[in-house]
Amino acid sequence: MPKIPALLSALLAGVLAMPACAERPSSSDHASEVEAWRAGRLARLTAPDGWLSLVGLHWLREGRNTIGSGADNDIVIEGTPSHLGSVELTGGQARLELDPAAREARIEGGGQRSATLLDDSHEKPTIVVSGTTRFYLIERNGRHGLRVKDSHAKARTDFAGIDSFPIDPAWRIEAKWVTFDPPHTLEVPNVLGQVDRFPVPGKAVFERDGRTFELLPVLEEPDATELFLIFADRTSGRDTYGAGRFLYAPMPTDGRIVLDFNKAYNPPCAFTPYATCPLAPPENRLDLEVTAGERKYRGGH
Repeated sequence: MPKIPALLSALLAGVLAMPACAERPSSSDHASEVEAWRAGRLARLTAPDGWLSLVGLHWLREGRNTIGSGADNDIVIEGTPSHLGSVELTGGQARLELDPAAREARIEGGGQRSATLLDDSHEKPTIVVSGTTRFYLIERNGRHGLRVKDSHAKARTDFAGIDSFPIDPAWRIEAKWVTFDPPHTLEVPNVLGQVDRFPVPGKAVFERDGRTFELLPVLEEPDATELFLIFADRTSGRDTYGAGRFLYAPMPTDGRIVLDFNKAYNPPCAFTPYATCPLAPPENRLDLEVTAGERKYRGGH
């Protein structure tokens, strides 16, 4: 379990002064806020390097891995030179060597032809570009792979749009915040069959239709400034994505936390088979129909 950072310690002491539970906005202000959030969400999703551009995920084996569009490569990536180069994976470190003949390929941000790849845990991972194709290193519980994106991906060019439930201010819920001291740990499975463990600083407790429900938000990073929830509900697999949806919430204050389910959204796995999404843990499966936020993607793979 990660060490408890200063931010989490402050949270446990109840001294964060973020205006998460300020005066409830009017219906029109709330609708405008959600519409602006949805516009930003759509812009990020459809960006040239957004999730819709994801076209491949190739796991590296220890040692040398040749890369290119040619069928004789260990990793075949369309839209790149027949022999782009190779990645040498040794003890968790991956080093790229571009083939001298692959002049159109480059390492973004510099003129070098070789580099030790920074993975996606870094703010700026090392990105390799060839035409409209780009890839970078990811690490998942000790496994290393190349995540490949193409701005001309069919999922992006044929994007069917996002369907959502109507905005409903009743689904902006000010829940009671119950602090865990010390914090708990939540085991979160992912689509790779792995389990990640996240610190849980507390739980959100709310009432709906005369019943009480609880959700466990997690801290994705030690210095996170928002809490992250992965939840499923009785609409999952029918009206909404089967594996659950994501939701961010501002840090709690004064013993309350705002859960605006109008901003619940589909994970990347709803749009592409090449993402490594976390799944809703059993603790966050609600016996409730959350008729807010994004619906199932009609163009889903």
